[in-house]
Amino acid sequence: MDTIDLTEKFLRVADSLNVFYSLSISKLAIFTVACPLIALFTCFITAVIYQFDDVHETHCRVFNIVPSISAVTGVSPQRYLWRASIALHLAPRLLLASLYYTYYGERLTDVEASRDMGQILRTVCYWLNVVEIFSLAGVTYISNIDNYPIHEKLFITFMTTSLTYMLFTLKLFRITHPEMNQVNQKSYRWKRTFFTLSIICTVGLVIFFMQHRLLCHNLAFSWFAACEYVVAASNMAFHFTCIYEFPDEYLFVTSTPSKTKKTIKNSTDTPSSPTKTKKTNKKLV
Repeated sequence: MDTIDLTEKFLRVADSLNVFYSLSISKLAIFTVACPLIALFTCFITAVIYQFDDVHETHCRVFNIVPSISAVTGVSPQRYLWRASIALHLAPRLLLASLYYTYYGERLTDVEASRDMGQILRTVCYWLNVVEIFSLAGVTYISNIDNYPIHEKLFITFMTTSLTYMLFTLKLFRITHPEMNQVNQKSYRWKRTFFTLSIICTVGLVIFFMQHRLLCHNLAFSWFAACEYVVAASNMAFHFTCIYEFPDEYLFVTSTPSKTKKTIKNSTDTPSSPTKTKKTNKKLV
């Protein structure tokens, strides 16, 4: 009996698809990082040059040289550029979060030890990532000028979920990669480096913020802002390490021709129906 393997059938179907557009995950990752990075750099330069007094104004009215991210992205017209860049990068970020969820799920099928812990961490990491993304959107669209208490709470939520996500991801990565190749090792080292940098600068951020808020020290807010920029850059870089996990993956926009649809339908059937088998047996007899 001539039986075609089901995998071969689906490969044949894939070859017959009309591909209208394809995009590599690596390029999507570059776009996702470039949007807020370029926007933030533009906001910083233009705000310092053209709105120096506005972005350095604080309740203490002490000397500062480095404005905060909230300051340079909260003035007009920079706020519109910043909000647009965050809006553009939200969908790719959510897509990458889902990709990682699937990726770790597949990796866990080959892992015997700590599989249950891995499944829990996989789910926790996914939701931490989602909350981080939406809290970033909240911080962006509710500025400290519009509503400082809510802006502050959203910022704390963003920082907490971001750092916790990084920490749990490192643990999950170790579980899902018991034996690492060179690419895995490089990805893990970079992730660990950016997490360490984020932790150090977060500690500095808290210390300098308290000095500014409670003691009104000169340049305390500038040091706070400097730490904030490093934390933001480390966060972007940490997420950019997805290029190591998805180096050859693509997104496709395809159409299914009527002939292909029929093939797909036939592919889901069993290799031979009972009726066909009966007929063949008669001929053989």
